[in-house]
Amino acid sequence: MIKLRALPPYTQFRPWTVVLLLSLIYLSAILAANDADPLAFVTLGECFSACAGADGTDCAEGTEGYDGQFAYYIARDPAASPDCLDAPAYRLQRILLPALGRVLSLGHPSLIPWAFVLINLIALVSSTALLEDLLVQARVSRWYALSYGLFPGVFMAVRLSTNEALAYGLVIGALWLAVRERLRAAAVLLALAALAKETALLCAAAVVLHLLIQRRWRSAIPLALISAAPFFAWQIALIVWLGTPGVGSGGALATPFEIIPYAGIWRIATEGGLLVFLVLGVLLALPAAALPSMWGLWRTIRDWQTGHCDLPACLLLFNAAIMPFVPFSTYREFLGLLRFMPGLVLAVVWYAAVHRQRRALLYSTLWIALIAFVVAG
Repeated sequence: MIKLRALPPYTQFRPWTVVLLLSLIYLSAILAANDADPLAFVTLGECFSACAGADGTDCAEGTEGYDGQFAYYIARDPAASPDCLDAPAYRLQRILLPALGRVLSLGHPSLIPWAFVLINLIALVSSTALLEDLLVQARVSRWYALSYGLFPGVFMAVRLSTNEALAYGLVIGALWLAVRERLRAAAVLLALAALAKETALLCAAAVVLHLLIQRRWRSAIPLALISAAPFFAWQIALIVWLGTPGVGSGGALATPFEIIPYAGIWRIATEGGLLVFLVLGVLLALPAAALPSMWGLWRTIRDWQTGHCDLPACLLLFNAAIMPFVPFSTYREFLGLLRFMPGLVLAVVWYAAVHRQRRALLYSTLWIALIAFVVAG
């Protein structure tokens, strides 16, 4: 008779189980606070629910809702959704979550919020598990995966029905496949990620750059085409349909990408006053976003100069390089900034693991603390 041995404790309780448990607790609390109404997960606002073509610039305070509502309107009625969106082409370019939500809910509006929660929760939990595997391969503790799994930029996406958990879940899946040389499958996941959120293209560019550095032209070119072609084809479709592409810096009240590095932070002082700058800029945006991106640029430039630019370094390079030019409108809304940052968080954690940057790994856990600030808000 074969005796089954008990599994080691770390196989029974792992980072992905922590993420799953805390997500379920938080989602249950949201339902309880909203009389079990699943529409709480899409945060509808009166300004857009009338579907009268509002662009958000004249919304009364407290009637704006939040971005998950736009995915809901698209999934509910794709053809009529432009009148419900603040920036129709910009919102519709992130088509994957609404499309999956519509399919999974069979088109029933009452089921769409549940479908969004399920999709994002599966994406968050499974990507945390895959990141664990990448960290174990790098011979560091799998528990650093919580720096990503509990980072509010992706954790809150499950509650708010935004695109980050799905997009970067697909990115992590693609990276997991790429390190195993399954490049065509990785390219497909990267293509889907770009249709979930356009910032995932930075991660696709990192994989392509890594292949080019290795002079693997026959792998780099197909991966670039497969990962980017669906996104640009969809942009053409949006131009034909709506008269404009979706690529831009944001929806209602968005400002352009900055030219001067980190001007988005310094503009908080001129637009919001000294106290707002000290709290939002110095205490939050500077340590959470600016300093990690500066560290990432410094490390990857050194790697480039010494000829050791591996895939984690390429990933960090692209995701750190975009942060100095993030628009002021993103920096002034802290949750919006955190939703822009999952690629940077992922890149810092993976790079620090592979390159034995223990201090950076330890500091990465401080991102988890931000979840208390966001949940309280």
